[in-house]
Amino acid sequence: MQTIPLGQTGLSVTPIAFGASGLGNMPDTYGYEVSEAQARATLDAIFDSPVNMLDTSNNYGFGRSETRIGDAIRARGGVPEGFVLSTKIDRDMDTGRLDADRVRRSIEESLTRLGVDRVQLLHLHDPEHARDLGEITGQGGALDMLFQLKDEGIADAVGLAMGRTDIMFPILRERPFDAIISHNRFTLLNRSAAAMFDHAQTRGIAVLNAAPYAGGVLAKGSAAMPMITYQSATEAQLAPVRTIEETCAAHGVAPGAAALQFSARDRRVTSTIVGVTSPERVAQTLDWAAAEIPAAAWDALGGLPFDDADPEANRVYKPG
Repeated sequence: MQTIPLGQTGLSVTPIAFGASGLGNMPDTYGYEVSEAQARATLDAIFDSPVNMLDTSNNYGFGRSETRIGDAIRARGGVPEGFVLSTKIDRDMDTGRLDADRVRRSIEESLTRLGVDRVQLLHLHDPEHARDLGEITGQGGALDMLFQLKDEGIADAVGLAMGRTDIMFPILRERPFDAIISHNRFTLLNRSAAAMFDHAQTRGIAVLNAAPYAGGVLAKGSAAMPMITYQSATEAQLAPVRTIEETCAAHGVAPGAAALQFSARDRRVTSTIVGVTSPERVAQTLDWAAAEIPAAAWDALGGLPFDDADPEANRVYKPG
């Protein structure tokens, strides 16, 4: 698989990356359990694949994701050469604190779990859920510490990873981030991050587009998974999904392949982050990335309506 420059960082990533939130066992978010054995088998499949980037976070599964990744890395004798390991700074999950001291503590926790002394990519995560945005953006705050960690060599590159674009876009404009991660906001169903992606591209900031399946429904199907962006969906809300499924069926295309390639083929997107929790999903992702999709299918899909409102505006956030 070819690699693409990660913005102006000097790093290169494959156009597909894997996300490890589910590997931390987060049933409140995904609705199912992931055992340690299943997580290890999935991680082995990831490291054996042609994909060279894995994304996790301090708070995925309250640390279980990083711990499981660290165990897999140690079993393999270290991070593979040329591999991009990405994690995120998170608030204190009890108090919501995300100040400079918490940033330092968060990365120390992550490095210990992962069993490494540095990471290639480090993001500030979910500031919209922290107790005080001022202690993040203000002088001497969390963002200042994030960039200090880069200066210290603890991370090669730093970014911003969050959901709400109304908070994210202003922060992005003010800081020299190397990369951003947006999730669920640039899919076949929703384009609310499009203007932000335009801005990032003009500044040479790498765009990592996560959750191309709108929380899984475009991969697993509306019948099997009647949820959109981790929330139970009504019949009316599922109607656009079913239209996509019918359109794909008419052209002999798997909806998951169309959803994945919709992101991967966009010129603004450096890499698309796909969450996986089984070796079978790793293989399926690679198959979908390579699937031939006819121009007529893209024309038909391009003619379908989409939403540009926040897809998680009414989501009840659960970190587990």
